[in-house]
Amino acid sequence: MCALLAFANLPAIVFAQPSCPGIHVNILDIRNSTGTVACALFESPVGFPTEFLRSATNVMIMKIQDTQARCDFLDIPPGTYAMAVIHDENMDGKLDVNWLGVPKEGYGFSNDAKASMSAPSFNAASFRYDGQNLDMTISLNY
Repeated sequence: MCALLAFANLPAIVFAQPSCPGIHVNILDIRNSTGTVACALFESPVGFPTEFLRSATNVMIMKIQDTQARCDFLDIPPGTYAMAVIHDENMDGKLDVNWLGVPKEGYGFSNDAKASMSAPSFNAASFRYDGQNLDMTISLNY
């Protein structure tokens, strides 16, 4: 639908791109450009935050460029969501931890929810989305 809007507005505004409603997330504090960043959007506590592939409503995985990454989730219905982000440096599809269970790769959550002895709850990381544009930032912890 957004592409259709872009072409409809082309004669009037050649260089401006209409922004499609969605959740736009800038990932901050990425320590290097190695590997990928995975952003997972959850609509319920089921599987949050570790079961990305099984339980997340939407998942985006992208290469990091110049220690920067951005996740854009478009056409998301209004509701309550929580987001988890990992820096998968070795691209094995999971957050690596040491023998004590402490993460060895970067991670972060919406609402700047903190992990202490375990990952934060869905409620701690949850936010309301009204169906319009929502810009947010998530800082990674290592």
